[in-house]
Amino acid sequence: MNDLIDSFLSYLSVERGLAANTISSYHDDLNAFSGFLKTRNIAAISGTQRNDVTDFMLFQKDKGLNPSSISRRLAAIKVFYRFLVRERVLKSDPTSLIETPRIWKKIPETLSLNEVEALLNAPNIRDVQGARDKAFLETLYATGMRVSEAVNLKINNVNLDIGFLRCVGKGNKERVIPLGKKAITSLNRYISDSRHKLLKDKESEYLFLSRSGAKISRQSLWKIIKKYARLSRIKKPIRPHILRHSFATHLLERGADLRSVQEMLGHANISTTQIYTHINKDRLKSIHKMYHPRP
Repeated sequence: MNDLIDSFLSYLSVERGLAANTISSYHDDLNAFSGFLKTRNIAAISGTQRNDVTDFMLFQKDKGLNPSSISRRLAAIKVFYRFLVRERVLKSDPTSLIETPRIWKKIPETLSLNEVEALLNAPNIRDVQGARDKAFLETLYATGMRVSEAVNLKINNVNLDIGFLRCVGKGNKERVIPLGKKAITSLNRYISDSRHKLLKDKESEYLFLSRSGAKISRQSLWKIIKKYARLSRIKKPIRPHILRHSFATHLLERGADLRSVQEMLGHANISTTQIYTHINKDRLKSIHKMYHPRP
């Protein structure tokens, strides 16, 4: 079983070009399933049946796993079985008739414009790390990039003269995203005044660097967001994608078309982008008050 999982993960990495974080999630999901099969004394994947998969899902639910995580685990198992059939390890796919449960999509938490301003203005740009943090936060809000994409952003992917950056996203797909003036200013300041101080006579192709001059980690960038949210006294739950969610919501609220936002976010399916089309309640109330004959 472990050898088959390793072959599958290698296929995802080499042939499908999936991101390391995605492959790690597949690894965790399939290891959980493999562990469950061992409790049933099923050593070979050929010995599994449909009820083994459905029982695993029920077991995950009893453990308290949330519906979206259970749905993701089922999706990973289904893709794994399809791979095994394609590779002729199995003759049939026991998951083919198992439907993935429909999950209600939650409206993502976003920041107001005032909260974004407070967050972006929190770093001390006279400090080397503060200038880096300011450039990082401005870039996230200007582009809607994922934190994992910002980690892997290379300095030659950024063209500040024409105001665009080239981002490599999920599935190794590349997209070009425009930068605003404030992001360009912050990036120029960081690159010209601070980045070489972090490098300390070293060399790196990556844009955002740690104190040691190495590529900064995803965890460190996530801590930066939390740090400045705390300093800005933002009370909302802060998650890694909050600036990405705010970027999309603010664009759509101001009339940007859905397809353009989809392209900038790097969503494969427009239905993923549509979650951001919720209308600001205060704006809705003001429109009602302004135009209804009996406000």
